[in-house]
Amino acid sequence: MRYLELSVDQAPDERHPMHRFVVEHDAYGVTRLLYRHQYAETEHALLFHIEGPVDPYESAIDELSSVREFELAPCPDVSFYLYLRERLSEYDQAFADALTRSGLLLIRPIEYRSDGTTRLTAVGPTEAVQGAVDDVSATSGVEVLTVGEYAAGRIDARVGLTPRQFEAVAEAVDSGCYNATRNATLEDIASRLGCSSGTAGELLRRAERTVMSDLVAGGPF
Repeated sequence: MRYLELSVDQAPDERHPMHRFVVEHDAYGVTRLLYRHQYAETEHALLFHIEGPVDPYESAIDELSSVREFELAPCPDVSFYLYLRERLSEYDQAFADALTRSGLLLIRPIEYRSDGTTRLTAVGPTEAVQGAVDDVSATSGVEVLTVGEYAAGRIDARVGLTPRQFEAVAEAVDSGCYNATRNATLEDIASRLGCSSGTAGELLRRAERTVMSDLVAGGPF
């Protein structure tokens, strides 16, 4: 069984309007697709977690004719959850179809980033994984980030983390906090997260406690 991590870079006019909105407004970070269900041929129900202020986003999404229904739930930090029922455009439907081929599993969350790229991970037989890459590549710029044999436990450690805790861990790893030379301080991570060092430390402690508890609960290798 193979896994594949991709970065998809769509042209601006091919991105979903709300992805374009996030790219064009500096106050927004990552939009994470947590759940998706297709209940009609071209209509989907989706749940997102979005980093950024609620009000401007709500005003923008309220203007989209493709949206059947939506609800927003603010979080204690500057982020919110979005429930959405939407009719997909022809392009968005083709993109979704390429990623829902027989035998392919998408690992949530899918990340729509403020630089315009979409990050996703797929798991499945080699043929299904390669077929998805070929289909998406036909309309979008695709960069293969990692590829290899799927190893048990790749996603288990993330299940119990909140989106904010996962973001804190990701920033810590990216900044070199866990390197042997410890290239980043807690203050550096807090600056990248846009919060106090105390908040950053608490996010990391809770994330580390969850990950280590899950690892030990699984028993020895």
